[in-house]
Amino acid sequence: MLNRIPDVIKHIIIVNILFFVAKIGIQTIDLNELFNLHYFENPNFRYWQLVTGIFMHADIGHLFFNMLGLYFFGMPLVQLYGKEKFLFFYFSAGIGASLIYLFERQFEFHGAVNALLKTGASKQEIYELFNPIKIYADEILQTANGIYNMRLLGASGAIFGLLAAFGWNFPNAKMFLIFLPIPIAAKYFIPVMVLADLFSGITGQPILSPVNTAYFAHVGGAIIGLIIAIIWKKNQFKSV
Repeated sequence: MLNRIPDVIKHIIIVNILFFVAKIGIQTIDLNELFNLHYFENPNFRYWQLVTGIFMHADIGHLFFNMLGLYFFGMPLVQLYGKEKFLFFYFSAGIGASLIYLFERQFEFHGAVNALLKTGASKQEIYELFNPIKIYADEILQTANGIYNMRLLGASGAIFGLLAAFGWNFPNAKMFLIFLPIPIAAKYFIPVMVLADLFSGITGQPILSPVNTAYFAHVGGAIIGLIIAIIWKKNQFKSV
């Protein structure tokens, strides 16, 4: 079975496993602090986290299901795009998902900060409340505090990019939900998944993904993946 996995997917899986093992095994350095993606304005934010955050995972279940998605949706796309284009696609979807999530967080963060400024507090006083992270009874303060101290990790944004590209290129492929073992065409299944996460991101109410999910990262990855898939499919029919 392993011999049938394209090398590019095999190598991505191996790197993800190595990051996970290192996170558990290395105690002298906090790899979560170093490699997880922090909010733009947090002093722990580093540009490399846009890449390293894609390889970090919270637990073995998080890692397993993302790598399972990479295997199932990545295999046909590697055959369709080739190794180099697939790598470009994977990182574009992953980084794009993180950027879209960060910009959405920034919009919400500054909305909360502006509301706090109206209470008479200075910007410096507000920012000082966020370090170290605390739990606040005030909902607006807690929202801003949570965003400022956020850590985004996982390959889910990239996987949703693959999911969108798979649905665009193989719309009639049959897919299943674990709790609904009825075959559903990808062209119906995938939009429902993305729209469910969009609804969850807007309302905060989980539908298909757990409550601690970065819903807008999923949606962002799907948007980037769909855009690339549409452009590449359109261009493949053009003569050179």
